[in-house]
Amino acid sequence: MITLEMMPPLMFGGLVLAMLIGFPVAFTLAAVGFSFGFLSIHLGFFDFVFLQAIPGRVFGSVLSNELLLAIPFFTFMGAVLERCGLAEDMLDSMGQLFGPVRGGLGYSVIIVGFILGAITGTVAAQVIAMALISMPVMIRYKYNMRYITGVLAASGTITQLVPPSLVLIVLADQLGKSVGDMYLGAWGPSVFQIMLFAGYTFLLGLIKPDHVPPVPRDALTLKGWPLWRKCLLGIIPSAVLIFVVLGTMMLGLATPTEAGAMGAVGAIVLAAIHSKDFSTKGRKVLIVGVIAGGIGTMVGIFVAENLLFKLAFAVAYFAVIWVCLEAVRIPELRSLIKQGYESTMRLTTMVVFILIGSTCFSVVFLGVSGGVWLEHMLTSLPGGVWGFLIFINLFIFFLAFFLDFFEIAFIILPMVAPIAQKVLAPVVGADAALIWFGVMLCVNMQTSFLHPPFGFALFYLRGVAPKEVKSSDIYWGAMPWIGLQVIMVVLVIAFPWTVTALLDKPISAEDISKVRIEVPQLDELPPLDFNTLGKPK
Repeated sequence: MITLEMMPPLMFGGLVLAMLIGFPVAFTLAAVGFSFGFLSIHLGFFDFVFLQAIPGRVFGSVLSNELLLAIPFFTFMGAVLERCGLAEDMLDSMGQLFGPVRGGLGYSVIIVGFILGAITGTVAAQVIAMALISMPVMIRYKYNMRYITGVLAASGTITQLVPPSLVLIVLADQLGKSVGDMYLGAWGPSVFQIMLFAGYTFLLGLIKPDHVPPVPRDALTLKGWPLWRKCLLGIIPSAVLIFVVLGTMMLGLATPTEAGAMGAVGAIVLAAIHSKDFSTKGRKVLIVGVIAGGIGTMVGIFVAENLLFKLAFAVAYFAVIWVCLEAVRIPELRSLIKQGYESTMRLTTMVVFILIGSTCFSVVFLGVSGGVWLEHMLTSLPGGVWGFLIFINLFIFFLAFFLDFFEIAFIILPMVAPIAQKVLAPVVGADAALIWFGVMLCVNMQTSFLHPPFGFALFYLRGVAPKEVKSSDIYWGAMPWIGLQVIMVVLVIAFPWTVTALLDKPISAEDISKVRIEVPQLDELPPLDFNTLGKPK
């Protein structure tokens, strides 16, 4: 006889077994959820009416969730930018800038990976683009093959952590926290991660200089101001787009969905700028629009939102519309935008179906007291808070061998989040607990793209690498970088301030005690004249 206590572990076992068979995760989650739901009704654990919560949550929490609208916008932005030539220009200029330094091509890949991560947000696009551009150059200058494959794959996965990562948006939604706070929490670990990557390259240059040789100066095609000009032409527009997307969100000027919409339009503008067929008239209109936008911003900050402010931004909006129409006019960009729509449609559909399936599973799981079972299991671990964190991170690290981050986030996080809030609140405070937990898991889930046998970044790299690159070089090359990412997980666990330093400090009881509200006494109030009451002044 199956008891209520047996149902939660049986559901997990059934889910793992169904996934091993090879069915799509979204349909597996729904099938397992409904199967155990009808079994629970048959055994009398709950009534059929309980399953009415599933359509209620699907339509109320999934399909009407405004935060999830940001996903297609950021996906489209990344899909456009990955093919518009921005990565090629930045890698070429950075490679020539850092090339003469030992390990310089590695530094350029790491830096460009960080910048592209802040404007694309997609691992596949980044790994493929950087591998196609940088791998032949690094092979030509005799870089170690395992270093080449490792740095390309790892620099592509950093986009998981650098805002505006899709992972952070999903984590914020599932943990019930604001996307802006999740982005602020992720900046510290993402910068430290880049420093770890650069530090490893520097040490490798000291220990094994033949693995990362410098590029001969006579091989450089650009020097002096032309080189710096090309670097700035790649960095400045990217920085403007990063501010438009992230700055407006963090300053409270736009919601994540609004920032994503601006980012999608900004990606089209950036793609048009980098197109060789972009007309001179379009460039002039863009320059006028940038100047008008700057004037409007200055007026809004230092004066007020007056007529000049509105006129300036009207000109800026007209310039953006003009550039977008120019982009549609160019056949290459028109095809690029169409491909962006198609990839956005595929990813968004996948996310929605996984969310619907995970809703079916989680409702039934909670109905058979799965939350109580999971809380008892996790809170009874030895080591208290640190035992909980070590177990969860090892569990996520293991799951990442087989599941994508979307699947992990939608299946595991809704069950674990309430427990994490209760366990971690005494360490960093109730407001920052889930931010710390979410960023920690985001750093951990970076490894899901790198470690064998199912690291997607390794698959992407294998698909575009030349035939002389062995699969063993790709897999072994990833190992040191997985170690660096694990070190980053340990640092985030040991030093919570790496996440919480930029977050707003919560109001303490001492601060509240200093607040004074003065109410005037009755004898201090002016006397009332009853003869004037009710008469117009």
